[in-house]
Amino acid sequence: MTDKDRKTPHIVISDQEPGLPFSKGLLASQVMVTGLSPYRSYQVAEAVEERLRQHGLEAVTSEELARAAIDVVTELAGESYATNLTRWRRVERLDVPLVILMGGATGVGKSTIATQLAARLGIVRVVATDAIREVMRSMLSAELMPTLHTSSFQADTALREPPTAASEALIVGFREQTAAVSVGINALIERAAMENTSIIIEGAHVVPGFFDLASFAERILAVSFVLEVADEERHQTHFALREGAIAARPALRYAEGFANIRRLQRYVRDQAEAHGVPVIANVSFDASIAAVIDLVMDRATDRAEQVAATASTKGRIR
Repeated sequence: MTDKDRKTPHIVISDQEPGLPFSKGLLASQVMVTGLSPYRSYQVAEAVEERLRQHGLEAVTSEELARAAIDVVTELAGESYATNLTRWRRVERLDVPLVILMGGATGVGKSTIATQLAARLGIVRVVATDAIREVMRSMLSAELMPTLHTSSFQADTALREPPTAASEALIVGFREQTAAVSVGINALIERAAMENTSIIIEGAHVVPGFFDLASFAERILAVSFVLEVADEERHQTHFALREGAIAARPALRYAEGFANIRRLQRYVRDQAEAHGVPVIANVSFDASIAAVIDLVMDRATDRAEQVAATASTKGRIR
């Protein structure tokens, strides 16, 4: 042990066995659920550690640590962020997994938002519907299910019997493709419920109306929304960025199918509005993450309040 280690001993969380040491990294990851960036969350964690040391504390309870974090977040970031942290602590007590379903047309930024959202909420499972479709392709040949073997915005090219109105072909093909992929989505939700494991499912095939969340209502906390980019020029720039990051997805293919991609976005938005599912505009990354976290917080808080009310009612009946 160095002289520095002797001067600054570890702060222990006393109510966690076997005396888990305080970790700035772990606290920062918990603070990120408020919507603060990783950098600012780590600043909060450092300030909390400094405050504990100033008070000469070598051990704190989880509750004391949480109160210190809330106080520091209030001072450094503001009341709204502190409120989110308080609300999330209530949500963590719910004994059900969080299942987030994020839909939206190709190129609206679903994967980026999903990855960051998972990091901030501490969710380790993120599944794209493209992965589900790829598994289904290995089991169902192109002859048996042709629409599975095309991109979502090219689904009109794989219909065995195109509709009378050519303008309807894209939507008909996409609906057929989505219906097939939704079987896999429902299976993932069922597994999350059985294992009590939170998950984010994102992709063009997360379309409101194609899966029944009501049947899982008691077993999961479901948060469903659709991401969109309203401005066409901004939407197109996303494909140029994707070309640089993923060589196997050239921007030319997206440019050629852009009109269809926009048609699918309108269709998915209409489905969302028809089923009361929120549509979040991806104007900027920070704004989008904040909007998604607010939505998750609202839904999770509502669920926590329902659970508390039910428990209170049962207590009075007894």
